Amino acid sequence: MPFRSVHDRHQTVPRYVTTQKWDLSVDTKRQLIEVDHPQISVRRQWALLGLSRSSLYYQRHEVSAETLHLMRLLDAQYPATPFYGIRRMTAWLRTQGYGVNHKWVARLMHQLGIVTVYTKPKLSQATAGHTIYPYVLRGVKGQRVTQVWSTDITHIRLHQGFVSLVAVLDWLSRYVLSWALSVKLDGELCREALRQAVRYGARPEIFHTDQGVQFTSHDFTGLLKHEGIQISMDGRRRALDNGFVERLGRSVKYEEVYLKDYTTVQEARQGIGQYFTFYNHARLHQALGYQTPAAVYH
Repeated sequence: MPFRSVHDRHQTVPRYVTTQKWDLSVDTKRQLIEVDHPQISVRRQWALLGLSRSSLYYQRHEVSAETLHLMRLLDAQYPATPFYGIRRMTAWLRTQGYGVNHKWVARLMHQLGIVTVYTKPKLSQATAGHTIYPYVLRGVKGQRVTQVWSTDITHIRLHQGFVSLVAVLDWLSRYVLSWALSVKLDGELCREALRQAVRYGARPEIFHTDQGVQFTSHDFTGLLKHEGIQISMDGRRRALDNGFVERLGRSVKYEEVYLKDYTTVQEARQGIGQYFTFYNHARLHQALGYQTPAAVYH
């Protein structure tokens, strides 16, 4: 894209220098760079646009089809063998004919949010500045609805990537109070699911999560405190404390995601919404005496 220029007494200066350059996105600024400009070096153009020097050498890398395929395989295998760590997952992929090393598998498992389910030290690391709250559910069986709510993050695969699903669940009834879906996993996605659940109706006495950074943030715990809700988090070396909502994530995958094989985010949003309607109002649960979650919750 050639520059439109104005003249001063020293040199030809790009038009964007005299305009609101900070209103441009990084990608737009990068497109304005003219490598063969006769008077202004690429480095100087970068400085005039307000781009950092490190971004001068940055090249965006698209996720390869091979990487996406491996991520889909890991995502499908994890519910069957959640006790497989990095090296056993690596060995399993090799039995399927893929020449991968454990470092690559570790990166893919981290991107998918896959955590091996077995007792081990330092399962969750505290984030600097975040508060880890104690586990307060020991002995609590979920005697009544709205006594305990819980939430977790599930990664849903698409043809060309993944989206993140956050659902809020009532422990006693297994009723899904709210859910949120996004291509971006951040604290706002978790807070949106919480806000929807609180708008839905009654507040719980206790809200339980794992020690993930999205749930230990002051923004998330602050919402719970504002509503007067007691906070509980998974204890160290206790990978199954949040078992109810983790089973919900497996049910979503086995009973909906793996059967539909979504192509787009919109397909995923529509399909998961229909599934949760079925889950709440039609799916019979053995643990509930073959009642639906809605029948127990209401």
